[in-house]
Amino acid sequence: MKTIILTTMVCLLFANLASGMHHCSSRDTLFGNESNNLDSLDKMYKPNYKTMIIPSLCIGYGILSLTNPRIKEINSSTRFEIGEHSLSHINFDNYTQFVPGALVYGLNAIGIKGIHGFRDRNLILATTLLISTAIVTPTKHLVSEERPDGSNNLSFPSGHTATAFATAHFMFREYRAHNLWLSLLGYPFAIFTGTYRTFNDKHWVGDVVAGAGIGILSTELAYWSFPKLSELFSSKREKNPLVLPYYQSNKLGVACILKF
Repeated sequence: MKTIILTTMVCLLFANLASGMHHCSSRDTLFGNESNNLDSLDKMYKPNYKTMIIPSLCIGYGILSLTNPRIKEINSSTRFEIGEHSLSHINFDNYTQFVPGALVYGLNAIGIKGIHGFRDRNLILATTLLISTAIVTPTKHLVSEERPDGSNNLSFPSGHTATAFATAHFMFREYRAHNLWLSLLGYPFAIFTGTYRTFNDKHWVGDVVAGAGIGILSTELAYWSFPKLSELFSSKREKNPLVLPYYQSNKLGVACILKF
């Protein structure tokens, strides 16, 4: 199971490196609604190309896994080791991909506020999922990589993993200024989701790593575009519901944002 452990360590590295992107103190109180170390809005929404390093490396690794013989061997050997140990297939990964996002709303509901209010938080999350879907879905059809279980040719990249890391990074972005450790709680669910996509024989390792990169990238792009989108849906338009369609795993959905 060496390659499985290696994959998990890579995923953990995402969270550790992500923690380096903050400029706040981890000594902030858990229930602090106002933080002295709250990122300025200009810094929060201003593109920081250093944050592109991790998703670029992940996506690059995933692309190489499609063509590079040595990296493709990691895909095959990992699947072989999983099969040797006869790990049980569970479907929790269908739900854990959404847990980090749900945690953000749950924490806000019990009074542990993040950076943004309800409307802005909805807009950012909806934009994140829309961007992720816009990248993942066409790529699946263009690459046409067969899944390990042979069920179809939509293996690359992993949509579940992209959603999981997108929502985990969304949680990190919302809470990092208040409490660093709280902001990292979403990443274990993302790691679990990605790992079990390989355990369930639905994805190769390269699919999962690329999906993680796409998820993080989507969240960063959503925060960068938020000021313009906020202006777009403000004033007269803010009274109208915002409806954003998304598509994942052969399922069509709609995200709706209402002004209360």
